[in-house]
Amino acid sequence: MSYADRLFIDMCRDILDNGCSTEGEKVRPKWEDGSFAYTVKKFGVVNRYDLSKEFPIMTLRRTAIKSATDEMLWIWQKKSNNIKDLSSHIWDSWADENGSIGKAYGYQMGVKHKYREGMMDQVDRVIYDLKNNPFSRRIMTNMYVHSDLNEMNLYPCAYSMTFNVTQKKGDDRLTLNAILNQRSQDVLTANNWNVVQYAVLVHMLAQVCDMKVGELVHVICDAHIYDRHIPLVEELIKREPLPAPVFKLNPDIKDFYEFTKDDVSLEGYETHPQITDIPVAV
Repeated sequence: MSYADRLFIDMCRDILDNGCSTEGEKVRPKWEDGSFAYTVKKFGVVNRYDLSKEFPIMTLRRTAIKSATDEMLWIWQKKSNNIKDLSSHIWDSWADENGSIGKAYGYQMGVKHKYREGMMDQVDRVIYDLKNNPFSRRIMTNMYVHSDLNEMNLYPCAYSMTFNVTQKKGDDRLTLNAILNQRSQDVLTANNWNVVQYAVLVHMLAQVCDMKVGELVHVICDAHIYDRHIPLVEELIKREPLPAPVFKLNPDIKDFYEFTKDDVSLEGYETHPQITDIPVAV
């Protein structure tokens, strides 16, 4: 069975059984009808995925890997903050009349900073260090820039990646590991989506830096299930996990900026039916 499914089921069960409710408290999100969107939440959820053993995509319902990859590349490769550069419509609610989401996400990844080695943005700095200083303990990114928050249409949720390279005894290649830090997550709509995105990112960076993939550790400060999502989650976690698919990445790509969403694929990806009409709080 898929490890990602089992971990998701256990996480949701823990949130529903042991989490705390925000009902009646002051909250920002609202449903389309204007009522406040309350949650049941857990603080400090940490999930570990060994990417060398299995690709962490759910089978309880389908996760669209190409769409997830497209959004990740929109941020990390195109370094864009405009929804016109994105194939999906998931950011439409936060875009202005010109399509911009403000100085958020991809904008921050494209800002160049002065380092001792020269001017680089955060993505290029990560790739530079993985190739030249792989055992550095300073290989990280941060999109939560306080001086720009007032110009962001949505504060970054998944805001930081920290990369760490190890070498297993007897291996001739290094292993790339990463920690994804997330301040807040809507578990039903976004959990596996984010896990898949950053698992793909680790695979891509490992390939272009001639490394093996290791662990992806996902740290969520506020992992929550919205009140109107609870029946959907209860239905979802009653399903029996299916075998995990095999992840494929185009082996010919050696430059991170040449990857497209079509360079990722899954073999043997069978899933339960999709859950539709999920209300989204904004």
